[in-house]
Amino acid sequence: MTKLPATRSAESKPDARVEAFARHLASAPAHTRNAYLRDVNVLTSLAGASDVATLTRADIARALATLHGRGLSGRSLARMLSAWRAFFKFLLERDGSRRADPCAGLKAPKSARRLPSALTPDEAAKLVTIEGDGVLALRDRALLELAYSSGLRLAELAALDCDRLDLDTCEVKVLGKGSKERIVPVGRSAQHALQAWLRARGAITPSTERAVFTTQRGTRLSPRAIERRLATLAVVQGLDRHVHPHMLRHSFASHVLQSSGDLRAVQELLGHASIASTQVYTHLDYQYLAKAYDAAHPRARKQRRGK
Repeated sequence: MTKLPATRSAESKPDARVEAFARHLASAPAHTRNAYLRDVNVLTSLAGASDVATLTRADIARALATLHGRGLSGRSLARMLSAWRAFFKFLLERDGSRRADPCAGLKAPKSARRLPSALTPDEAAKLVTIEGDGVLALRDRALLELAYSSGLRLAELAALDCDRLDLDTCEVKVLGKGSKERIVPVGRSAQHALQAWLRARGAITPSTERAVFTTQRGTRLSPRAIERRLATLAVVQGLDRHVHPHMLRHSFASHVLQSSGDLRAVQELLGHASIASTQVYTHLDYQYLAKAYDAAHPRARKQRRGK
């Protein structure tokens, strides 16, 4: 049985199979490719001088236990295990250096489930109410209104092209995870904000640029730029906590669920493959109801005063 040391020698040569795997991933999105290679390099580091292609199921289980002992969460380990599976699948199908997947049947340890953070409806309304008619103010208002109105992921916002937006029917077509397309409604406030931005967009954006949201230089707004802009706008708008794009998606989902109670519809709007991913919002909804009960029910108020 292979022994997995703590680290790989700094003088070790790059693994030829990992380099072949990197070439195999050349057509994958950059963030996916980088994440997979980073996680596979963790495995080769743990393998040390051992040939990564010879690792057994017991070795992989030991690697997971080692990383868990170093403080990695179950979610991080699950992501890492997914990358390792992709690597060994490559070795099975393309490289021919393995006959079985050593990751088969292995699962990452579970982490305590954290509820996503969401804005209150009042906070969300305050955030998207950006004053001014300057071109960047119009862009920012359209960006935040669409994110909150339609629950788009950060990558979906950044990748959105003008031909995917239909403001006559108030719909947007997005390409989500796994290249799955879905059609999401656009709310009236977002529709008006987008119309205003698209009228002004030409002042800073060349006609050849397809992106809906662009920078002052007329290039596509990157995911990182959206994150930074949202964090800044939250401070400007007077919110007393850090706001990130996924928080708007969480807010969209929890507010729709509070109003409609239709979990299946929220699943479709979010583009979740499994209803289990959407069910976390039922916990958010329960928290909202519990707070409302505690604030309004006379017996709850009496109990709190008596403490």
